[in-house]
Amino acid sequence: MHTNSLIELNQKAYQTNIDFLKKTFGDKITLSSVVKGNAYGHGIGEFVTMAYGYGVTHFSVFDVEEAKAVFAALQDKVTIMVMGLVKDEDMEWVIGNAIEFFVFDKNRLTKAQKIAEKLQRKAIVHIEVETGMNRTGFEKSDLKSVLAILKKEKEHLFFKGLCTHYAGAESLENYDRVNHQIKKFEEIYQYFCTNDLQPEMRHSACSAASIIFPETRMDLVRIGIMQYGLWPSPEVFASFLNSKKDKTNPLERVITWKSTIMSIKKINSGSFIGYGTSYLAKRKMKIAVIPIGYAHGYSRSLSNQGRVLINGQPCTVVGSVNMNMISVDVTEVDTVKKEDEVVLIGTQKDLSISVASFSDFSNQLNYELLTRISKTIPRKIIK
Repeated sequence: MHTNSLIELNQKAYQTNIDFLKKTFGDKITLSSVVKGNAYGHGIGEFVTMAYGYGVTHFSVFDVEEAKAVFAALQDKVTIMVMGLVKDEDMEWVIGNAIEFFVFDKNRLTKAQKIAEKLQRKAIVHIEVETGMNRTGFEKSDLKSVLAILKKEKEHLFFKGLCTHYAGAESLENYDRVNHQIKKFEEIYQYFCTNDLQPEMRHSACSAASIIFPETRMDLVRIGIMQYGLWPSPEVFASFLNSKKDKTNPLERVITWKSTIMSIKKINSGSFIGYGTSYLAKRKMKIAVIPIGYAHGYSRSLSNQGRVLINGQPCTVVGSVNMNMISVDVTEVDTVKKEDEVVLIGTQKDLSISVASFSDFSNQLNYELLTRISKTIPRKIIK
């Protein structure tokens, strides 16, 4: 376990976000907490335990490894839905533990039927259809045979959901494309209904779609980034604010990332700092070394431009981000010593470094930054 930095998860912030989301969507819509990518870097085990404490009972993951992590934390007290990879060798565990899963090709559908028959259990399937994302999902030409299989194998296949995914609902440049997908999804749903096969639920909305396209909320919303206190994009945030009189941000960041100073060194003018020649000291400087680097998820793209907070002051990364260390300029910090707290994401005194701050200095998406944070960093739930 990595002990050079710590991730803190703020319970109060999470409750604020969940209360906002539940109020926005209403009681009739199921909120599925998307915890793929190690719960967007927050840590699956710790995060789902906290979420369950605030009434969240439905979780969406990408693959079976993540499903097992949720199951290990909460057992059968919650619904777990796999949206992506289910290998053939994992199908028995999935069906045997009533894990729900997306089906987007006929091989998976027939495999699920055979395993379910063997276990004398029903496979709980969500049929994913292609509406314009062009990634995964049954094409319209496949639907007749899918219908036939679902009808024939009702004893072994429970048609729980019909679903799709939108191609960039967070960006207004995709507005027409997403609108076309919404219409196509409704047509496919009606096709199922007119052929006497109606799913228990329909779902298509991610965080962005749930805000910009309210009609996509349907029976269930798959909410990832917003539950963590972040907006999918500035456009989604602006769209939300434009519809409200109160222009304050209703979300609060759940994650804080902290470390401590490992070493302090004085540098003479004219000296290069770190590997290579990317940073030349133009004056006498005082440098603090922090024991985190790209091996822990702090991207090399933040070399010579990343920011941290030390003793309530912003300090700039100087030189290249190393595998396990960064150097920061603390020349202007009056009192600084080894073991002083360093905030990488979060608030110190009156200043904050948000996840969005990282995109100001690099081309990283907030999703990318968070999911790159090392799993070996301990996570701690705080009040």
